[in-house]
Amino acid sequence: MSLSASFTATGFPSGGGGGSSGAGGGRGAGGGGARVWSSATSASASGKRIQKEMVDLNSNPPGDCSAGPKNDNLYHWIATLIGPSGSPYEGGIFFLDLIFPGDYPFNPPTVSFKTRIYHCNVDSAGKLSLGILKDGWSPAMTISKLLLAIRSIITNPDPSDNPLMPNIAQLYLMDKAKHDEIAAEWTMRFAR
Repeated sequence: MSLSASFTATGFPSGGGGGSSGAGGGRGAGGGGARVWSSATSASASGKRIQKEMVDLNSNPPGDCSAGPKNDNLYHWIATLIGPSGSPYEGGIFFLDLIFPGDYPFNPPTVSFKTRIYHCNVDSAGKLSLGILKDGWSPAMTISKLLLAIRSIITNPDPSDNPLMPNIAQLYLMDKAKHDEIAAEWTMRFAR
């Protein structure tokens, strides 16, 4: 399933298929092109970089992912991730906050899940532990690549590299079937 959503003034998707452009978003793939962000406060180098990435993301979105600015804030985005097929998160719709620093892309955005998820690399407050957000960040990284990395860690948790939820990591390593059962229950309960 491909997710192409426009973002409304609230910052949440207004639906699929390219819909109308809201205050903070562009049209998704197939929606007739991307809307260029226009804001008097976005003249900085980081703002220009974020604008360029937004245009690129709207013209070629990664599968099952969508992202765009929340309201009129170019440095605060809402991302949507569809739970990958074949995973215990399948069919879930997960919302994430992306907060970009003023020196982006030299430092990574802060990423947190707003939708509850049973995962060893996401703590109870939604904080995400992901290597590229720590010591693996490079200015060559893009929002699209970051979304793909997040989607990848959803299906391939990293229980051994300092997991944020050690009890979930232990269950994943000791009894993956039980882990997946609980993760699927959480997905049904919180992400649908």
